[in-house]
Amino acid sequence: MMQSYWFGDVSDGVCSPFTGDAAAVADRVRAIRTNPDDFVPPDWRSAVECGVCRDRGEYIRKLRDACMLLAERGIEEEYRQKDVALLQMVRTLDEMDTVINLLSGRAIDWYQVTRPGYSRKYLRTPSKALIRTIGRKSRGSLSRISADVERLSETRTALAREVSDTANGIMPNCSTLLGGLVAARLMYHAGGLSSLARLPGSAIQVLGARTALFSHLRGKTPPPKHGIIFQHRRVHNAPAEVRGRVARVLAAKLAIAARLDWYRGEPDPEFLDSAQARIDAAGNMP
Repeated sequence: MMQSYWFGDVSDGVCSPFTGDAAAVADRVRAIRTNPDDFVPPDWRSAVECGVCRDRGEYIRKLRDACMLLAERGIEEEYRQKDVALLQMVRTLDEMDTVINLLSGRAIDWYQVTRPGYSRKYLRTPSKALIRTIGRKSRGSLSRISADVERLSETRTALAREVSDTANGIMPNCSTLLGGLVAARLMYHAGGLSSLARLPGSAIQVLGARTALFSHLRGKTPPPKHGIIFQHRRVHNAPAEVRGRVARVLAAKLAIAARLDWYRGEPDPEFLDSAQARIDAAGNMP
């Protein structure tokens, strides 16, 4: 029985060497198909007998070059996936939210120290409005920090719109059901569109509820009924007694929508109409 290796084909103790550079060897490795039950692991001595290399050191060097090239190709292919940039955009958006909240809190605390009489007004003033007030009434570093927070908030708003628009193009079915921004966050928590397409509805339903889920697994707390999909209007506007049912139906439809987005990449109007009707019915059932 013939055994195929990166350095050649071995049959009945006779080796037919494979000649080529590292790129050719890498192509050969990807093309080789073997039966695990019949496979005999290669030995560097076989490569020497085949005339492909002189010793073990050269065998390892040539094999390493081919493996490094295969790894580089794999990384390039991964980065060419249509959802890679969207994942980075969502991650950046989350980091911007963290930075804006942290700097806003620090600026407000600083402003309260300089104007103690503003404390009660602060409790009733939205954070964005308060940051604008701080920028107008403060001087020096505090004023500049407030201005930076405002500019960062504007950039964050523009990025959120871009995330939504990008998600509408990459995952049109999920975006129609959930909204572009929320659909992008759902995909991010799943680890990518391909990972989301492999998840069942029960897993999609609690994506983003990691803390509540682990608390349920470790203790006796009730299991979470929803995660990120709570941001959908049909879920968070539903009465408490039917909210879990709406979340379950929405998650089941999202599982189908994610598969359509990954394998087709085009909206399916017939599916979307039936899915929307089913979600609406789940919220209206007694």
